[in-house]
This record gives sequence, structure tokens and C-alpha cells, in this order.
Amino acid sequence: MNRIALIFAVSVLFFSCGERKKGTRTDTTTSGFAEFVCDDCYAPIIKNEIQVFEALNHEAFVTTHYTNEVEAVNLILKDSLRVAVLARDLSENEKESLRNKKLNPRSQKIAIDGIALIINKENTDSLISVPNLKKIMTGEITSWKELNPDSKYDDITVVFDNPNSSTVRFIKDSICRETPLYDGLKAMENNQAVLDYVAKTKNSMGVIGVNWISNPNDSTNLTFNSKVTVMSVSRYEPARRSNSFQPYPAFLALGDYPLTREMYVVLTDLRGTLQSGIMAFLASDRGQRIILKSGLVPATRPVRLISVSEHF
Repeated sequence: MNRIALIFAVSVLFFSCGERKKGTRTDTTTSGFAEFVCDDCYAPIIKNEIQVFEALNHEAFVTTHYTNEVEAVNLILKDSLRVAVLARDLSENEKESLRNKKLNPRSQKIAIDGIALIINKENTDSLISVPNLKKIMTGEITSWKELNPDSKYDDITVVFDNPNSSTVRFIKDSICRETPLYDGLKAMENNQAVLDYVAKTKNSMGVIGVNWISNPNDSTNLTFNSKVTVMSVSRYEPARRSNSFQPYPAFLALGDYPLTREMYVVLTDLRGTLQSGIMAFLASDRGQRIILKSGLVPATRPVRLISVSEHF
């Protein structure tokens, strides 16, 4: 075989091997490489979940992209990624769109979650009703003194994590409904930015995912991040200590805390893949224990509720 023929033969062998490698899945539920996308609201939980998953499965390598809800759903619908952790299930139209692409969407509820309202530690106005929350979000109330004439502060600065986030959607759909949001509301880059902003801005109110304000050093889940104050929320006006609740797991589970929602993992990949292994782990006993430790309520495992008495 002459030199040119040899080079041609090697080239054909190289490219044919490359094509086979590209078209063949070699991962299992506990090994291989996987990418998935996660709503930034759940970043603290999912970082812990993946750390434990990889520690248990040494041949599994997982890359997680944290972003807003709109972008996360778009990545799934475009088939750019095939597993996502979201603050909602996919709609029937979204699922039908995926089926039209020969994909089989599956979803699993993995937690009961909540939206927390946080204020600066200097602010003592820690009670709020859902009717007044709606008035703040629609611009009808813009001052702390409208909530409490004795308040130390005037203008309310409301900050969200991102304009396309699941927290913004929740406030629109569940609180404001047909009324548009006030254009004076602010959006940061992510939940960590909201936490940092509220910790240093005395007249602010942050809207943030509950697991961002949980105290990781408290195994009882009865305290929150010490940098901010977590507001107590009442369904009714006026808000009183007796009818207002903070987002403790028990109050999320019982439905006493009014700003609750659900956490889902959505999969469009084949069964038996590493992505499906991640989904199974999140719903497993070990994965659900991590969710409980993060301050949320596990969806697939029974939990023991403890009565909490607050003394003021």
C-alpha cells in the first residue's frame, strides 16, 4: 500500500470510529457524563444533591447549569438539555411539543417549596398580608408607612432574582393575577444577589426561594439565615401574629404558609441513562433527605411534622 492509500485508509477508520462514538450512548444510571439545567432558586439544594450523587457514584460526572425559569424551559424544549429541575411541571402544550420531536417527557414532583419574603435586619415591619403584598407588587402601596404608620422607613424597594424567574411568575400568576406588576420593582442577577442586597439595604424587600434562607447548620429547620429577617405572611388582612406564618417546613406541608409551590424534575431522555439516574436519585430516600435538610418538604417520602410554638 503506498503512502497516499495508507493515509486515506487511516482517515476513513478515524472518522468512522468518531461517528460510532458520537451515535452510541455508553452511560448508565450511575456512570458517564451528564448535563442538566436547574432553576437558580434551587441552586443550594441541587449542589448538595449532585455532590452526594457523585460521591456515591465515582464514575458519574455531572455538569449543572443554573439559570432562570424561562431559559431552563427553553433549553428543554429545544432539546439542548434533557433534564431540568423546575418550580413547575411542563404544560400540556410544552409536553406535546416535545412529543412531536419524538421525545417522551416525564416529570416527578420532588418537593413542596415556598417563596420567602425577606427584609433588612433593621426593619421591624415583619408582618404582611397577601392582599397588601398584592398592592405592593402592583404599585398601589409604595411606602412602609402605608403598612405601618410608625415604620422607620418610607419607600419600599422590592427586588427579585431575575425578570424571567419562577418567583416573578409566581407573583404574577398566584398573587397579582390579572393586574400587571408595578414597573418600579427591581430585578437582580440571581437569588444570592437578592440576599446580599437586602442584607445591606434597610428599606428593601426581597422575593427569594425558601432554600436560600434556610440555616444549613440547624438540623431542626427552625431558624433562617441570620443576615436577614424572614417575614411572616397571612392570607388575611390585617396580618397578626396569630394568623401569620413563616416558611417552616411544617407550615409549607400543612398549607398554612400561603406562598407555596411545587418543585419538579423533568426528563426527556431515555431510561437507563445517567440523566434518568439523577432523576431517580432526587426522588430516592437519600435525595429526599437532602431536600428535607434544605428546609423544603419531601414529596415522595413521609415526614414527621413537629408543632412549633412562637413566643413574642
